[in-house]
Amino acid sequence: MSTATPRDGATLQAFPHTAVQAGSWIDDNWAGWLNAGLRILLIVVIAVVLRGVVRRTISRMIDRMNRGALATAGAALGGLLVNAERRKQRSEAIGSVLRSVASFLILGTAALTVLSVLKINLAPLLASAGVAGVAIGFGARNLVTDFLSGVFMILEDQYGVGDVIDAGVASGTVIEVGLRVTKLRGDQGEIWYVRNGEVKRIGNLSQGWATAVVDVQVGLGEDLERARTVIAQTAEEMSKDAPWDEALWEPVRVMGLESVGTEFVVIQTQAKTMPGKAAGVARELRWRIKRAFDREGIAISGGAPQVTVSEAGQTGEGPSPSEGAAQEPAGSPEPPGIVSVPPPSAGDR
Repeated sequence: MSTATPRDGATLQAFPHTAVQAGSWIDDNWAGWLNAGLRILLIVVIAVVLRGVVRRTISRMIDRMNRGALATAGAALGGLLVNAERRKQRSEAIGSVLRSVASFLILGTAALTVLSVLKINLAPLLASAGVAGVAIGFGARNLVTDFLSGVFMILEDQYGVGDVIDAGVASGTVIEVGLRVTKLRGDQGEIWYVRNGEVKRIGNLSQGWATAVVDVQVGLGEDLERARTVIAQTAEEMSKDAPWDEALWEPVRVMGLESVGTEFVVIQTQAKTMPGKAAGVARELRWRIKRAFDREGIAISGGAPQVTVSEAGQTGEGPSPSEGAAQEPAGSPEPPGIVSVPPPSAGDR
């Protein structure tokens, strides 16, 4: 083996320069290379097999959850309260997260083991990775917050695709649920992108059941019992017509007087409906109540009082008490003592 003397005087072993030296060098190191290669191959095979087994186990667990969701949806009560498609989407999202985490841990560990087999000092690499991780963590703390919030949101099943939610910063129908961003469709067709880490509260309007509230104005002089009867009959007829017979889960209840004004009173009506159907039920119920009130001659709100003119020229509600039963016909001459004065012209002002 030849040696080379650098400027500082130290002697270092150099690579062989002749064929004989190369053959001798290979003979001296082939055993170590073969050992390292076999170890690396074994590590890679174990990592790939372990990753496949873990991912297949997670997939089987998700399939079992989906079959359980379908069986629950087949029951009478489960078909009303459990959305099988939503549970399937939720389980698929959870499975995707678990498979990604498992792959990262297994392949990352295998990569570090291969580097150690190659006799690469991992201490500087791990130290650099730690410093870089801290720097990235400070810079991307909002991203980490969004990701963790999305994971817990999916695990807790706070909402899913098709739900109508109020997220505080925006409200609408959920069209996509991600680990970082939730996508909503607003009432006017706009799409809202809401970061999961910024959501402080969630109001889900599509879980369990909803309540349709209808406030009906009735004239102050109307018979309230008659109005209550008309509202109840109208609601009963609506509950027998399709598709409202499926949307209404309970008979419509007339709660009573909500408020009393100077010209009208407000009667509140409530109906228990399917999730997401409250607005449509309320609009249809208002429509039917208005038509029923028109048929029955019930005033929605009180009108202005009628104003009449007495013989003395004073205004009042109805005829004067001193006025007799017989009234003078229209077009009769003015009573004596009352002189009509025309309005002043523009020049007199």
